[in-house]
Amino acid sequence: MLINREREKLINAITFFAQNVDKCGKIKLFKLLYFLDFEHYKLTGRNTTGLNYYAWPMGPVPTALFGEIESPEPDMAENLRFSEIPVYGGKKTMLKIEYKKDFDASLFSKRELKIMNDLASRYKTTRAEDMIEATHLENLPWDQIYRIQNKPQELIPYDLALRKQEFEEMKKIADLHQEIKDKLA
Repeated sequence: MLINREREKLINAITFFAQNVDKCGKIKLFKLLYFLDFEHYKLTGRNTTGLNYYAWPMGPVPTALFGEIESPEPDMAENLRFSEIPVYGGKKTMLKIEYKKDFDASLFSKRELKIMNDLASRYKTTRAEDMIEATHLENLPWDQIYRIQNKPQELIPYDLALRKQEFEEMKKIADLHQEIKDKLA
């Protein structure tokens, strides 16, 4: 697997949330990453982790990460351990995320770190079930795809993070960023 900056940031963002948020299971992690990516995109025209999110019934899901958690790539397995632990008296299980290496803040911009710290502070003790509701708010990106456009399981475009008047300006910035990225690949 090609290891790039976005991949390193993804692994370190997971590490950050595992270190700084209580009961950071799969659902809570997905919501935190979604908030990080969409907030950063709204401010800069680019996401942080390189993930794409899909409109599943319980909210946005980064399907690539969803699949990888079962069998992590070597770079992720070197940094993180995922295991299922029993909850609710053994009636259900929850994903437990353990970090093997410390978080590397040098990979992130000041803006990204601020967003991550704000999210960790805001959702430190929030239950995953309550975070589901936060992603389902009316007219937010998940709602636009899942409910309004009635396209369950479809990709949630990052452009939906922008208000209509911001869209054209940020689209130019995002397109320019993608051009540069493509040239460097």
